[in-house]
Amino acid sequence: MRKDETLNRGKIPDNSLALLHEFPETQRDGTDLLTNGTINPGKSGKSGPTIVQIIPDLDTGGAELSAIEIAGAIVEAGGRSIVLSRGGRMEGDLAKAGGELVRFPAATKNPAKIISNAYAIARLIRKEGAAIIHARSRAPAWSALMAAKQTGIPFVTTYHGAYNEKGRIKRLYNSVMARSDIVVANSHYTSRLVQERYGTPEDRIRVIHRGVDMEQFDPAAIGATRIAELRNQWGLKEGERAVLHPARLTSWKGQGSVIAAAGLLKAKGLLEGIAFILAGDAQGRDAYAQGLRAQIEEAGLGDSVRLVGHVSDMPAAYGAADAAIVASIEPEAFGRTATEAQAMGCPVIATRIGAPPETVLAHPQVERETATGWLVPPGEADALAAALGELLIMSPDAVEAMGKRARQRVADNFSLNSMKKRTLNVYDEILSSNLTETFLRRSRS
Repeated sequence: MRKDETLNRGKIPDNSLALLHEFPETQRDGTDLLTNGTINPGKSGKSGPTIVQIIPDLDTGGAELSAIEIAGAIVEAGGRSIVLSRGGRMEGDLAKAGGELVRFPAATKNPAKIISNAYAIARLIRKEGAAIIHARSRAPAWSALMAAKQTGIPFVTTYHGAYNEKGRIKRLYNSVMARSDIVVANSHYTSRLVQERYGTPEDRIRVIHRGVDMEQFDPAAIGATRIAELRNQWGLKEGERAVLHPARLTSWKGQGSVIAAAGLLKAKGLLEGIAFILAGDAQGRDAYAQGLRAQIEEAGLGDSVRLVGHVSDMPAAYGAADAAIVASIEPEAFGRTATEAQAMGCPVIATRIGAPPETVLAHPQVERETATGWLVPPGEADALAAALGELLIMSPDAVEAMGKRARQRVADNFSLNSMKKRTLNVYDEILSSNLTETFLRRSRS
């Protein structure tokens, strides 16, 4: 695939933003942008291509985890993986995967710094002989696009979110994620969104769902001690059932609807012996977190709804839960909670917007005997409460059968190995390399 054949074929003109201007070969000095991140060329010992990914942080989230997982796949396939990022608490995971972290101010939205970053990235591309740059977030994607234009290497993006487009400037800002040689969409919902918004041809889009590590998210692999430790941290009494809502604390994730649903169950006398666990960081949204606490207290739910902060051991969290909720009131581009919980055999209730209808089979779309969870309208606490009420009175055998169906469907359609293989295939398609073949051979051995 030739870069000039595919780049920027969407509806938004390429000359509509000054950031897209071509740059002269004479570059400004930006060495400080890569302080503590210098990599010595030729010392990786890898025979395959060097692929650079760029993402603002490595702290938490699906995009960040995907970057690390693909870094590991590249290394396993014989390539070299460099990740440009400010770093974060997932740095150790990247190192274990064999990826190389270059500390880089990839989170900046300052136009001048975005341009300066582009020069620094181009310099790194030339120095390290990078074959592809793969962007996973909008602001650094602009820098990556400009660097790709300077160096002539292919540019790949992964469209991780259903970004809001309020006004022409925001639409233009978001459009960078559709200006790549290949756009990886993390769901069919996202693929349709990209096509509708930017006129991106379908042949430039590859749908690659987020993958679940079926070994990590395996009920048989989760010891009782891990579950007991979490239940103790959450303050659960013996025999108390847990309804888990794992999401960062932000209004569109729907914590308010979850609290309201708990209030409705309490009013019907159905909350006895049940605790709602809201697991997630505020990430600076302290006013929002305080508002949730106030909502809990006003509803008299202080003993039943708990904000427990970030949970790092998510397999154990799903193992400790009797139900998991995806309550988003705006579309999820993918929504890994739904697939991870199902992989653990934990019943899921998700809102019927965005990608969850692709990952959760629910009545009446399917027969009850084949359902893997529930889908409810977004923001409707009564519908959420009704689904929870139905779930919580199911027999243990019925819950177990649903859990087995759900896990099998995730294994068949949303596994981590499938995501890795299909992403490597994108790189092979562009480079005419054999990363996928090598990965499959090594993963079987």
